[in-house]
Amino acid sequence: MRSFLLFAFLSIFSLASPVLSAREAREQARIDFLLHQVETSVGLKFIRNGAEHDGVAAAAHLRGKLGAAAARVATAEDFIKYCGSESSMTHQRYKVKTADGTLLDAAAYFQGELRKFDEKR
Repeated sequence: MRSFLLFAFLSIFSLASPVLSAREAREQARIDFLLHQVETSVGLKFIRNGAEHDGVAAAAHLRGKLGAAAARVATAEDFIKYCGSESSMTHQRYKVKTADGTLLDAAAYFQGELRKFDEKR
């Protein structure tokens, strides 16, 4: 009987685990907002490992990183930390260059954008 209960518990837990690991809808909306801001940005360049990228290329890269880091990304803050702050290969910090040439740390940029999202909601 114990082995049956253990089997039943493990079966239910294994079915529920994808649900438990899924991001809450609000956090997914916050991440989607950041990706949308990157993808539709005008006049911003995203600098990764010394190379400048437009918003479309940067968003595609960040989506790829999000897919690879999905298990660690539960919140938008996790997204910034694990996907939007630095290269996972070279550990160089990502930068954002504004239209007037100002360089910003990408994590600070994303945190600022996230504050805008949170203030509206």
